Amino acid sequence: MTTNGLQVAIDGPASAGKSTVAKLVAKRFGYVYCDTGAMYRSVTLAALRENVAMDDTAAIIKIAQEIHISFEAGDPEQRVFINDQEVTKAIRSNEVAANVSAVAAIPEVRQEMVKEQRQIAAQGGIVMDGRDIGTTVLPNASVKIFLVASAHERARRRFEENQAKGIATTTIEELQKAIELRDQKDSTRKVSPLTKAADAVEIDSTHLSIDEVVDEISKIIEKKRNN
Repeated sequence: MTTNGLQVAIDGPASAGKSTVAKLVAKRFGYVYCDTGAMYRSVTLAALRENVAMDDTAAIIKIAQEIHISFEAGDPEQRVFINDQEVTKAIRSNEVAANVSAVAAIPEVRQEMVKEQRQIAAQGGIVMDGRDIGTTVLPNASVKIFLVASAHERARRRFEENQAKGIATTTIEELQKAIELRDQKDSTRKVSPLTKAADAVEIDSTHLSIDEVVDEISKIIEKKRNN
């Protein structure tokens, strides 16, 4: 498809399927995909590898300012690099997942990442997913989606994802508890909390397949493109 440069923001809680859906929507429209969550996970991983304490804000900010995060197309998933070293699997570890909310809540880290995200989106023809894209990063995005699903369904999906990737994982029940805690942290943080933008369309994916969610979002984009 030819593009007319829309900015598409997809927000929602952890494991709602944002990244999977965002990649497929981007592919369908020939848009660029920007995985903002992977950027915060990369900063977290870099801090953990340098044995930085998660309450050492100054050290984490310094890492965010100094590391270079880049993406490359890959099959079946986009590849993520920190300073040219691939970290695609490493950023999905349970340790990173347990600490990324704390890192993402640091205002200066968010400022650094948002700056990069806006530069990527400036040309349009972009699909970006995260927790504050429609409210903070791209407040003027043409299309805003707020994707939700039940905590149990999100835990089940994360469990299956981890198994498929060969990542050692905990039970679905433990994952559900971790997801509910993550929701609470993301929704109550002082800087850019997880909030549905006033002009976002909410889609509940609990009982929808990935293809059905992609179709729903595609209809919204097509309608906006044709207006």
